[in-house]
Amino acid sequence: MAYDDLRSLLRALEREGDLKRIKAEVDPYLEVGEIVDRVQKSGGPALLFENVRGSRMPLAMNVFGTDRRLLKALGLKSYGEISDKIGGLLRPELPHGFVGIREAFGKLGAMTHVPPRKVKADSAPVQEVVLHGDDVDLDTLPALFTWPKDGGSFFNLGLTHTKDPETGIRNLGLYRLQRHDKRAIGMHWQIHKDSRNHYQVAARRGERLPVAIAFGCPPAVTYASTAPLPGDIDEYLFAGFIAGRRIEMVDCKTVPLQVPAHAEVVLEGWLEPGEMLPEGPFGDHTGFYTPQEPFPALKIDCVTMRKRPLLQSIVVGRPPTEDGPLGRATERFFLPLLKIIVPDIVDYHLPEAGGFHNCAIVSIDKKYPKHAQKVMHAIWGAHMMSLTKLIVVVDSDCDVHDLHEVAWRALGNTDYARDLTVVEGPVDHLDHASYQQFWGGKAGIDATRKWPEEGYTRDGGWPDMVLSDPETAAKVTRRWKEYGL
Repeated sequence: MAYDDLRSLLRALEREGDLKRIKAEVDPYLEVGEIVDRVQKSGGPALLFENVRGSRMPLAMNVFGTDRRLLKALGLKSYGEISDKIGGLLRPELPHGFVGIREAFGKLGAMTHVPPRKVKADSAPVQEVVLHGDDVDLDTLPALFTWPKDGGSFFNLGLTHTKDPETGIRNLGLYRLQRHDKRAIGMHWQIHKDSRNHYQVAARRGERLPVAIAFGCPPAVTYASTAPLPGDIDEYLFAGFIAGRRIEMVDCKTVPLQVPAHAEVVLEGWLEPGEMLPEGPFGDHTGFYTPQEPFPALKIDCVTMRKRPLLQSIVVGRPPTEDGPLGRATERFFLPLLKIIVPDIVDYHLPEAGGFHNCAIVSIDKKYPKHAQKVMHAIWGAHMMSLTKLIVVVDSDCDVHDLHEVAWRALGNTDYARDLTVVEGPVDHLDHASYQQFWGGKAGIDATRKWPEEGYTRDGGWPDMVLSDPETAAKVTRRWKEYGL
């Protein structure tokens, strides 16, 4: 099972020599970011900064920086464990498309160990200390100024809780949070995000929106906040499914929301309609700065925390970063769900270098002419996969995770006059390469073997691939030690 809270995971990592305590004073202005980026890119341990200048609160970083640590945090031996469990929910009677996904998650709700459960405040460590009004001081929390041209200090791993003012359906999302002053933070809600939709509904109704932001949550909850679930699917249901146990929740003190009882720190406040402040620039996971834009500004009325709290954050920037393991988990976990929407898919890979969502490499068992193009358009119509800018389709005998083999197919198996599909559509709010914001050009590369029906008229048809003789290959394998190589 997954760990119940962040600190129990940190203790386990320390016992295994996979966590380093840093006792020297460190500056949250640039210095912490530089340290973490170097350690993460070298495959180093989780870090616990015990002396962050300006704060008495320890800062946990790079906790999910390797696949091993993320799997350990979620109580898994491989990402395939969750894929197999999800696959078990989807067979055999569910329809294809989004209806099938919703019916699958409906099955989750019937599992007694999955739905979250409410506990009383005296059983919630996160409410051991409660601060109101002028006692709230966000400057005591270690926010990071990570890159030289950032517009300020940010909290990068605060889990934002909202609910739809009309339906009451809650959402858990992960958004960067700029600290404007001691009582206000910026909510970087992109146009495709559910929390932004909740804010717009509240503004249309002339209502303020309650918001709660939790830090240092149980690992399954933190992961679930990053998962690209449909808006009406409860992230806490999914977190319980991953963790193998019900997530304990507690009512907030000043807003009508619930948060994880075993979080470290929670910020509570109300968003007034139309209250905006400039947010950014920010060195983002694209590896480039996103520009300054106006975003809603949340006034914090209440802070709850443990008696000796710690904060968790991450460094984002030019890949690879701690986003990597989180993105790979999503890629593997959601393969069965993507197959419901696009059943033609055999496997897929979202390379970290493409920010995961910008590029999808897809293998198919080709069954008819232009099958690859059908799959491209199906992916561009599949929920958040609609933001994918490049789709490379290969045959099922290609390992989509072997980028050398994929490149060989994409560079050598294509006639770009016929095999390149160019369209326009929505792109990520953070995308800097499109010539205008929110939409731009996309491309699909058909790197499959071409059929005569697709216009391939060369004599002899598509050539055979150069492969070793199987008997000789087996013989060489048996005798390999004899060669002295």
